[in-house]
Formats: sequence, structure tokens, C-alpha cells
Amino acid sequence: MSTNLISSGTTAREKVNLRTPDVMAAVQQQVESHYRSDIVEKVRRAGGTISVDDTTVRLAKQFGFCYGVERAIDLAYAARGTELSIQQQIKDRGCQIVDTTCGDVMSVWKRVRKYASESATSIIHGKAEHEETKATSSRALGDGSGHYVVVLTLEDTDYVCDYIRHGGDKHAFLDKFQGAHSPGFDPDVHLQTVGVANQTTMLRGETEEVQRRVRQAILDRDGPELAEKNFRFFDTICGATQERQDALRELLDVPMDLLLVVGGYNSSNTSHLAEMGEEKLPTYFVLNASRLVSATEIKHYNLHEKREVVSHFWLPNGPAVIGITAGASCPNNLIEETLIRLFELRGISRHELELAA
Repeated sequence: MSTNLISSGTTAREKVNLRTPDVMAAVQQQVESHYRSDIVEKVRRAGGTISVDDTTVRLAKQFGFCYGVERAIDLAYAARGTELSIQQQIKDRGCQIVDTTCGDVMSVWKRVRKYASESATSIIHGKAEHEETKATSSRALGDGSGHYVVVLTLEDTDYVCDYIRHGGDKHAFLDKFQGAHSPGFDPDVHLQTVGVANQTTMLRGETEEVQRRVRQAILDRDGPELAEKNFRFFDTICGATQERQDALRELLDVPMDLLLVVGGYNSSNTSHLAEMGEEKLPTYFVLNASRLVSATEIKHYNLHEKREVVSHFWLPNGPAVIGITAGASCPNNLIEETLIRLFELRGISRHELELAA
């Protein structure tokens, strides 16, 4: 949600200045005390690598809070957007709204509203239950006449593409995408003209493949001339998300024994970092330092089972090189706590770590 309730004692038209020097100084002090990390900053300045005895930890060049989250924290709320119906409920209760939505997300909203105004259905690559995708879907309705369908996987995309090419069982289509399409959606009608958009925290490569497959389906059905009219897309991947994915890709080129991905289990961009790690080496997606139970036990999120699981004998004996990264909504203090706990499990105290940083 990207709206901040200021006060039920102000009218909806009143403007409230939250960026006075005294307020901003107080906010900065709160942010520094709650979210920053001296150790992490020192390691970053030293090139992102810290070694003590036989333990080396490598940090990705980009991780943690993005600009959108930091800006939202300045105003005490999150950065991924909220549905229009919820915003209206807030306004109806006489509350002041401060919109701290990330600019990248707002670009997506602008794009899907344009699709709706052109009678183009938005095919949204994302998680239908994610707050950002819900917010984007509500904008894709435009003035109420727009439509959307949400695809999560390339399998979903192929199903839609097959329907674009050949038609099919409308009821089976609606059942498959139950909860992931607009009210009144009719695939026989609303897949004629489409535009692709995405949840900004999806993997760029996947979104590009969704675009490619949908475009090809429209080309196969309509031919090149009509396809120009009936298909459109726009690159709406979040810059911070892409930076973190690129930084992890670079980190994964360095030999390591394992990777820790720190962040919320419901975070889309963090989940994608864990997926990237799993393709290359043992990867543990942990909520925070408390999940590093001991040198032989770790609690971590299993992306395939969609639940937290316990693994044993995860930490190597002898010399070890361990990578750490985090999603765009993970503060540096959580990364610091994970770093400290990791070294503790290797027999290295916080004091020794701080001296080495």
C-alpha cells in the first residue's frame, strides 16, 4: 500500500507539509537508528568482501533498500501501490492521503490506463495476489471498460497464446485464470487487442519472454500489418530490481560455497534473487538472522513448497566463501545481524568482525 493516513481531523483538500526541517531531521534520526548498519557500510566501501580467519563473505554490489522504499519510509508507508477502491474508502473516511508509490510502479499504471483508453486488454506478468499487481489491475480497468488477465508463468502465457491463435473453451479459460482476470472478461472478445505490462519486481528475462510469446501469437493470428495495431508493450521493470538481479548475477560468477538471501518471504523481488541463486549453488532464503539456528541447522523458505523448512549441515566445515544478498525492501540492519550471526557460527565474535570491517 502506498497511501499514508495523516489525520482524520484534516479535510481531504488540506495540504500537509511533511518535509519541514524538524520533521525530516527526526525522520532521518529514526531511519539511521532503525535501518542503517555501520558494519555493512564499511564492508561495502572495502569492495564488498570481508574475511576473518578461514571465513570469507561476499556481498552483492547492490542489495537492500531501493529509493522507493527509502522515500516511503520518509513518509512512513510502503512503495508498491494500492487498489483504487481502497484509496476511495480511505478518502470517504475523511483521511488525508500521501501517495509514496514508486515512480516505476506509477509508470506501469500510466501504461495500463493508456491500454484501457485504446480498448487494449492488459496482459499483466505478475502474481495476481500481490499488492502491486492488484493495484495495477485496478488501473487497467480505466474508466470501467478496460480489461486484464494476469499471467504468472510461461505456461500461463502459452495457454493465453494458444487461445489467441486458435480460440478454445471459454469456461475452461476463465476457470484457469479465476481471480486473475477483470470482471466480465471474455477471452473470445478481449484478446483481440492486447498490451503487455508487468509487476515491476519480476525477472526481466521472463517478462521479455512473455512479451515475445504474446507478440508472436498476435503475429501468427493477424499477420504483420494488423499485429502492429493489436499488440503493444512497454519496458516496466523496476530499475532497482534489475540492479539487484544484475549484481547477484555478477556475484554468482565468483566461486562460492553457498548463498544467503535475506528478506521477507512474501517479497517478489527477493524470491527471484533466491531463484537465481538456486540455479548456481546451495541457496538459503532466510527471513532474518534468527533463522540461522546453528552451524548444523537453518530455517529457510522453500520456494517450491511455499513454506519454511529446516535443513541440516548447511554450513561447510573448513574454509568457506559465502555470498549474501537481499531484496529491495530489506534494511541494512537485518543484513548486519545476519552477517554477525554467520560469523558467530564460524567461531568469530562480533568484536573480531568489527575490527576486520
